[in-house]
Amino acid sequence: MSEKKSILCFGDSLTWGWIPVLEGAPTYRYSYKQRWTGVMAGQLGDGYHIIEEGLSARTTMLDDPTDPRLNGSAYLPSALASHLPLDLVILMLGTNDTKSFFHRTPYEVALGMSKLVGQVLTSAGGVGTPYPAPKVLVVAPPPLTPMPHPYFQGMFGGGHEKTGQLGQQYKDLADFMKVDFLNAGDFITADGCDGIHFTEENNSVLGRAIAAKVTDIFGDA
Repeated sequence: MSEKKSILCFGDSLTWGWIPVLEGAPTYRYSYKQRWTGVMAGQLGDGYHIIEEGLSARTTMLDDPTDPRLNGSAYLPSALASHLPLDLVILMLGTNDTKSFFHRTPYEVALGMSKLVGQVLTSAGGVGTPYPAPKVLVVAPPPLTPMPHPYFQGMFGGGHEKTGQLGQQYKDLADFMKVDFLNAGDFITADGCDGIHFTEENNSVLGRAIAAKVTDIFGDA
């Protein structure tokens, strides 16, 4: 019996499974089978092991002044070493980089993603092991939609326009770094009632789309 392929899904609240609510927060998470990661796992079948590393409000490489835990690039190397051997890392981040207080351009958000891609591509060996670096799939999150809560409106001021450009920026980045790419915006919009997060149907559609991409990456029948 062959070893299962291991896939690490590294992201923010869209990967964690945040259930959107009109009041913004607090909230709970979708069940595993409802999250896009769980939907993907169901589509791929028993030959795959899915590892979730989603943290709400996580950035690509920025220190959030409200919470020291949220810099993705500060944590990813440890996560990679912890979970080796890995066959694929799926990176879906960037929405939180468009928050107004970061003052980031769409290109600068993609630059943050490039740091994460580089961390994966140079992760061979881990700690005391000879495992090779895994493949990378960069997923551009879908653009933000209108937000009813004024606090979110302030938090993501200018974010609608910026997230609308991430698909092209990430596509160019993936081409430059020779890794795989999927634009979530080609399949879904952020239909959650808060204008940021996914509905259960969004999760289902995206999970199936990413599963199809993963199958293509590994050349499965």
